[in-house]
Amino acid sequence: MAANTKRVLAVGAHPDDVEIMCSGTLFLLKPLGYEIHVASLTLGDCGSNEHSAEAISRMRHEEAQAACTVLGAVYHCAGFSDLNIFNDDTGNRRVTALLRNVDPSIVFAHSSEDYISDHETASLLVRNACFYASVPNYKTRNLTPAGHSAAVPYLYYAQPMENTDIFGKRITPQFYVDIGDFMRHKIEMLSCHESQRKWLLEHHGMDEYVESVRCGNASLAERASQVSETAINFAEGFRQHLGHAYPPDNILAMLLLDKVILEPEY
Repeated sequence: MAANTKRVLAVGAHPDDVEIMCSGTLFLLKPLGYEIHVASLTLGDCGSNEHSAEAISRMRHEEAQAACTVLGAVYHCAGFSDLNIFNDDTGNRRVTALLRNVDPSIVFAHSSEDYISDHETASLLVRNACFYASVPNYKTRNLTPAGHSAAVPYLYYAQPMENTDIFGKRITPQFYVDIGDFMRHKIEMLSCHESQRKWLLEHHGMDEYVESVRCGNASLAERASQVSETAINFAEGFRQHLGHAYPPDNILAMLLLDKVILEPEY
């Protein structure tokens, strides 16, 4: 049984990851009375060629807060450093503390297959925490108030960057969410992360920060349109964790109704 709270937690490795992964879907859940929480494991302290780790962390924290204001979400940072997200005891207890503090009924995480290990490990830590948070004897010491989560929440994995794994193989979602009504709000959130756009231009040689996200959501919408035989402009895609002890029903499909398009391959 899933937790009976109307709270959603979306966790990315870095500031701006949640905006890319699932912010359109978060905008759809907000009017349904859900309290939205957005977390990054790090503050993006390695994401600059000119600023110190401390300076860029302050900048990116402010940008993340501004983006969450657009959504009306609560922002959290779990206190990791860039390129230092590991599946170890410290990491698991820290992310479990985050889950216990928010106590969500729905959780969004990175795809388990993605282009950078920070994303992949963040996905695993969130998966672990969804289960560990409800285990009373798993202690998170001073990281969280006393107690444990009531139940294992619904867990959804967003699409990886460019919708492919590290070998270029396409990752097909189990279902799509039509976010056309909120794409401009998603872009507004993403545009708050100006320092990240500058970093990607300098480090990756890529100055299509916003446009690449728009194209990725348009690509998912093209497939969703084929499946639904309805014109859809922008979509996000998800796979649901259906392992033992996790809720087996698809609450997003129930909540969002005609905004959800199921992929027949699954």
